[in-house]
Amino acid sequence: MSQVVGAEEAKPARAAVVAALGVVYGDIGTSPLYAFQQSLDAAGSHRPAVILGVVSLIFWSLALSVTLKYVIVMMRADNDGEGGILALFALAQRSLTQFGAWPKIAVSLALAGTALFFCDALITPAISVLSAVEGLELVDPDFSHAVIPITLVILVALYGIQRRGTARVGRAFGPIMVVWFAVLGVSGALAILARPGVLVAVDPRYAVALLWRNPGLALAIIGAVFLAITGGEALYADMGHFGKAPVRRAWFGLVWPALVLNYFGQGALLLGASGAVTRPMYALVGPTLLPFMLALATAATVIASQAVISGTFSVARQAVQLDMLPRMRILQTSALEQGQIYVPVVNTLQLVAVIGFVLGFGSSDALGGAYGAAVVGTMFITTILGAFVASTQWGWPKWCVAGLFGILLTMDLVFVLGNLTKVEAGGWVPLTLAMIVFTIFSIWRNGRIDLRHALGQLAVPLDKLPVFLEGVPRVAGTGVFLASHPSFAPSALLRNVEHNKVAHERSLIINFEIMRTPRLSRADRVRVHELMPGVFAVTAYFGFMETPDMREALRACRAHGLRVYLEDCSFFIGQHVVIARPRPGWQGLKRRLFARMQRRSASSAEFFRMPVRDVVTLNTVVEI
Repeated sequence: MSQVVGAEEAKPARAAVVAALGVVYGDIGTSPLYAFQQSLDAAGSHRPAVILGVVSLIFWSLALSVTLKYVIVMMRADNDGEGGILALFALAQRSLTQFGAWPKIAVSLALAGTALFFCDALITPAISVLSAVEGLELVDPDFSHAVIPITLVILVALYGIQRRGTARVGRAFGPIMVVWFAVLGVSGALAILARPGVLVAVDPRYAVALLWRNPGLALAIIGAVFLAITGGEALYADMGHFGKAPVRRAWFGLVWPALVLNYFGQGALLLGASGAVTRPMYALVGPTLLPFMLALATAATVIASQAVISGTFSVARQAVQLDMLPRMRILQTSALEQGQIYVPVVNTLQLVAVIGFVLGFGSSDALGGAYGAAVVGTMFITTILGAFVASTQWGWPKWCVAGLFGILLTMDLVFVLGNLTKVEAGGWVPLTLAMIVFTIFSIWRNGRIDLRHALGQLAVPLDKLPVFLEGVPRVAGTGVFLASHPSFAPSALLRNVEHNKVAHERSLIINFEIMRTPRLSRADRVRVHELMPGVFAVTAYFGFMETPDMREALRACRAHGLRVYLEDCSFFIGQHVVIARPRPGWQGLKRRLFARMQRRSASSAEFFRMPVRDVVTLNTVVEI
């Protein structure tokens, strides 16, 4: 009997590993298409010492920056199963007080890291798909004119299927990635068998020697080698879709061995070549299997794009819940996994930006000059926040934190310096976009703080509500009022009494609180407090990876003795019409921009999943 149970448990585990391959590892898994070649181009030579040095650099970058940092260390820093820069920030917040400089520094780091991650996600689909489709030129040079049109068709189709959900995409793409990594490993292993001398590149002295002998090119080489590990941050951000166990099993069981074998195989191929080799990864399979490899590579690069697309959906929802972005429409795509979502506005904006990168840069080589310049900043910030969490929450001794994270920070700093060489060659584009996104984050967050302060001055404290409602006639039914602050009466309730001169025989004042943990159990969903006969204050708690749901909050109220049903309710929300006071300079511009963003954010009814037909909106003008 135990064997049968074990077999049944193994099937979902294997399915999760395969699905993780289809979503999590697409980005880093397609790096062999361009990373090795661009690293050699940066070194400016195909001499044996250079080839071995590049292989050694890639090997140790994968070992330290991906395996050690992300798969072993940072995946410990999960916030109830969720990963990524904002989940890490929410985790770090638990050890921060509300006062002093550190909270502001942590917020700035989180905003910057998120902005950089978003902008890197715009380049990954472009460079991945372009690098695969450009392989058509090896079959027939005349195909060069069709590369960009084919790339655009593939990208439009990819973004078009996102609404079907991560789980379906993962199930469809997972088996393809199993074949992809198997081909990478086998083709690399065959080349290594022909030239086993390439294995000496495991010795890190070859990497050091390459940089030491080429000081003028050292940073450029490091910036190119970084292309082999750019998927590390997406790996961490996508962890919540499947859990850390399947992600780790996939890495150690297939992905890492296949990547190492392929990079060493490309090195072995070039060591034995009598002349220049164009696109060494394709050359590993030979002309007979080239059409098959092209088709497989194209499929794999589509999957590479999926890794960052899924990651940006997760990060976008976290940003909304942590009040870094305006409310936006978020669709749940799985009835079983809350982490599997679709964000239409993010999907559309990404597609437009990716098309712009393809048309603007025109080739994977040109995009290589811009790729990595943004995400390296996110990786550096991740290490800083990770060190803080390790020292404050894991109970690690200071010498251990300083030793391990000192190594990781040093390596990240080297990669930052290496990617600075890309700024002039195109890296300024994602960095400029990241600055714009960071500014949007800052304007929204600061504007929300100003708005809450202004509302606080206009609001009526809950403890004075009985006085406010004294003598007000009651009408039948239940009025549900959405509150933006747990200590004050909702503006909609105040406007309703002012305009209609009545109150409901039963009123529920509901405030939604977004917690620093990703999800909460139903038992912890609500707290109910009776303010006066017929008036109840309800606080509904949701994790930052959950979508607040009015229906679920009302259902949870029944477990606390408050019998309330949708058909008996009328819902009232206060729409805050923000007007920016005239102010000169940047401060005035920021407030005017926030006012526009506030007006264009998703409605409270839609965001909190309220029955729209039963919702009454009452405006309150607020000056900031």
